[in-house]
Amino acid sequence: MSSEDTEIKPEIHVLLVAFSAQGHINPLLRLGKSLLTKGLNVTLATTELVYHRVFKSTTTDTDTVPTSYSTNGINVLFFSDGFDISQGHKSPDEYMELIAKFGPISLTNLINNNFINNPSKKLACIINNPFVPWVANVAYELNIPCACLWIQPCTLYSIYYRFYNELNQFPTLENPEIDVELPGLPLLKPQDLPSFILPSNPIKTMSDVLAEMFQDMKKLKWVLANSFYELEKDVIDSMAEIFPITPVGPLVPPSLLGQDQKQDVGIEMWTPQDSCMEWLNQKLPSSVIYISFGSLIFLSEKQMQSIASALKNSNKYFLWVMKSNDIGAEKVQLSEKFLEETKEKGLVVTWCPQTKVLVHPAIACFLTHCGWNSTLEAITAGVPMIGYPQWTDQPTNATLVSDVFRMGIRLKQDNDGFVESDEVERAIEEIVGGERSEVFKKNALELKHAAREAVADGGSSDRNIQRFVDEILVTAIDSNN
Repeated sequence: MSSEDTEIKPEIHVLLVAFSAQGHINPLLRLGKSLLTKGLNVTLATTELVYHRVFKSTTTDTDTVPTSYSTNGINVLFFSDGFDISQGHKSPDEYMELIAKFGPISLTNLINNNFINNPSKKLACIINNPFVPWVANVAYELNIPCACLWIQPCTLYSIYYRFYNELNQFPTLENPEIDVELPGLPLLKPQDLPSFILPSNPIKTMSDVLAEMFQDMKKLKWVLANSFYELEKDVIDSMAEIFPITPVGPLVPPSLLGQDQKQDVGIEMWTPQDSCMEWLNQKLPSSVIYISFGSLIFLSEKQMQSIASALKNSNKYFLWVMKSNDIGAEKVQLSEKFLEETKEKGLVVTWCPQTKVLVHPAIACFLTHCGWNSTLEAITAGVPMIGYPQWTDQPTNATLVSDVFRMGIRLKQDNDGFVESDEVERAIEEIVGGERSEVFKKNALELKHAAREAVADGGSSDRNIQRFVDEILVTAIDSNN
């Protein structure tokens, strides 16, 4: 027997990289689970803050971050982003500058220690997301193929690519009200565009991060998307000859797709209140308005009062998620008078198991900020939406919900983003029992079935994932020859 016959072939590994945002980590983990089922070894690298928020209570009481952790077959490693949690909250600009400075060094050390210096492992691909674009530079320096998982709709990918590469006209300081015409989309007004590309954008670092990615795409071998072809066919096709994007989703909790929830690899940074499920069990089908603005949005007292007034006037049951503000700002609460007057109709919780809520038959519609994860979860649950977007991709997502997917309504906001109580009440009435309510339900149900078909064996997303795995394996074999 020759030495070649006895040579042990290294394991083929893929490394996922994200910072400490639940909405960024979970899509990557769920993609990782699909790669795992197709024969690859998968590791997630994320910041030490995730350990302190998610894993610490299950491992040790010390502040020392362990070498690794495992969740449902995926190994989790932690790297430093330079952020000292004892120093309190940092602004988005401050944090993005910090992780861009310390992240590349920490991640390079992690890769060297766990993969490059270990001959039994072959790191065949690194997968980042758009908000850690420097990961592509690390991969390039180490000569490792890099993919990006785009965690917003393919529509946003098209908009950003065309904006940062100056392929189309967009609003400017000199002409802020210009309408934007892009392939596969209805005419977009400034209020339909993502906030980071508007002249009024106050968070410069986030725009710089996206510019870094879209102006240096040559370091990416693949761009994958948390979407599915049937949902955004026209936009996906419009990018095919420019820089293709490959949908591999929806990357949502398995129960939303009719699968076993025990197989999920997603993490929860906040503890849900399951008591709301018993409350929902006592309600009639399609009788409850579900309200949640995600983990980052905190409404003003004026806006909360406006929504509260609309809910009271609508006389509908409601479940309202009002996350406690843990970033130092003054906490805004609903009035005791409102809570007393609606105690027979409403339930207010600090966090809830959104997956279980959306599939509950009592839910009539979802009043949402239109973050992409929440939007995609509502789509796969077949729940009509009322969109109240705030920033980043949310305005565009809300426009997709109302004008493209046609499974909901976007609230009309004034120049400051405020929505009057009458407008909220009008939207509730229209989506629950108005002339278009049956159309919303029909379109939502059709997209729900299309999502399940996309991820099923042989579906469009399943085929795309298999092609991606095949290309990774071919690349790994070629690099060894």
